[in-house]
Parts: sequence; structure tokens; C-alpha cells
Amino acid sequence: MGENLFRIPVGHWVETVLDWITANFEAFFDVVKLVFQNFNDSLVWILTEPPFWVIILVLAVLAWLARSWKLGVGTIVGLLFIYGMNQWQNSMETLALVLVASVIAVVISVPLGILTAKSRVVSTIVKPILDFLQTMPAFVYLIPAILLLGIGAVPGIVATIVFSLAPGTRFTELGIRNVNTEVLEAGQAFGASPGRILRQIQIPLALPTIMAGINQVIMLSLSMVVIAGMVGAGGLGAAVYKALTTLNTPLGVESGLSVVVLAIILDRITASLGQSNASSRNAS
Repeated sequence: MGENLFRIPVGHWVETVLDWITANFEAFFDVVKLVFQNFNDSLVWILTEPPFWVIILVLAVLAWLARSWKLGVGTIVGLLFIYGMNQWQNSMETLALVLVASVIAVVISVPLGILTAKSRVVSTIVKPILDFLQTMPAFVYLIPAILLLGIGAVPGIVATIVFSLAPGTRFTELGIRNVNTEVLEAGQAFGASPGRILRQIQIPLALPTIMAGINQVIMLSLSMVVIAGMVGAGGLGAAVYKALTTLNTPLGVESGLSVVVLAIILDRITASLGQSNASSRNAS
């Protein structure tokens, strides 16, 4: 094969930028690493320190309040299944990582979605960035994360946040934009300020769509656990990666099934919260 007619060294440009960021913002990333690590460690302690049955009961009650007693019973059965496969510790570490990444992603994506709904200029700028984040292979996010934050749970959390930002932003923008204009005009006619209209009309009416976006953020976060496990994040991702590298079929099946059970529980709970908000709005 012949040589290319020309070469665009994009990779070297990016490497130069990352080297410059690492040299000039080391203190900032040390603070980010400390905050994220402490956040994750605290959640891991909360989920693993009490007896397993306490955590199961708490999650079952949450599922029951969110939807029904049937979901509560299903949550108990699913979590006991995880415990019986000896994947409880790994599952709680994974749940902590997912919750940390999801909370931070929601805190970023929901306000960003509101901003993009309010400004077409911002929407025009943000949408290509979101397209880029959704189409870039997830493994690529790990390279700058490792360079800036080292090995461990934190680069996995950061890569998960970046990977899961897009649906939260898109669904929030969609929900805000789809609020009935007649309702907005009624609020303006009564002299409500734009901030009050946003807080008391647009966000409540868009909440089911926003919750659907949050549901997708959590699901995408769970899909990143294996990749996060490759950089030392621990949990089920590390177990799946170990099973893959050692061809350990029992470990791979058990850790994989644990991810599936966690995904089903989190999906049903968050989806039910969105549906309950929609039902209460329709009833009122």
C-alpha cells in the first residue's frame, strides 16, 4: 500500500493539549479526584457497611413507593439472587459508582437542557457536541481520564459522566420545548416572571420527559461499568473483566447477571417515578 498524500496529526495535537492541561491544571484535577473519590467511597460505605438485608429492605421499600408492592417483591428476589451468587460487594460498589456518575451527570445535563431549550444559539452549539459524545467509542474517553486522574474509580466515573450526559440534556430540552404554548401564554398574561414560569409551569409539565432522560442516564452509566472496571474502578466491571481475561465462565455469568438485575431494578424504579409524575399531573 502506498503512503497517504497528506497527514493531519490530530492525535498529536490532542496529546499536546492534554500535556499542557496536565502540566498547568494538576492542582485542579487533584481536587476533582479527591471530591469524586470521597463521594464514591462514602456511598460504598453506606451500601456495604450495614447488613445486606437492611439495604435490600430499603431498596424494596423505595421500589414499592415508586410503583407497587410487586416491584418491591421483585427487588427483594433480585437482590437476594445477587447475594446468593456472592456478588453483593461487587454489586454495591457498582451501584455506588453508577449513582455518583448519574447524580453528577444529571446536575450538569438538566440545567444544560433547560438552557438549550431557552436559546436556539446554545442549542445549535450544544447539539453537535452531544452527537460527538454519543458516537465517540467509550474506550477513547478513558485515555484522557487516565492521563488526568490516574488509575482507579475516578477516571471510570468521569468517563461514565461524559458518556451519559447526552440523553439527560436532550430529553430535558425536548420536555421544555414541548410544553403547551397556551399554558405559557396564560402564565405570562397573569404577570408571572420567566423564572417563575420555568419553575412552576415548564419544569413540572416537562418532568415525565426529564425523568425519562434521567432513566437513560442511569442505564448508560450501567453500560459503562465493565469499561470502568478495566481502569481499576472495581465492582462488577472488574469481575467481568477478570472473567474475560481468565476465561472464567462462572464468574462471567454471575457478574453479568448481577449487572442485568441492577439494571432492571434501577430502570423500573426510575421509569415508575416518571410515570407517577405524569399520572399526578393528568389527575390534577
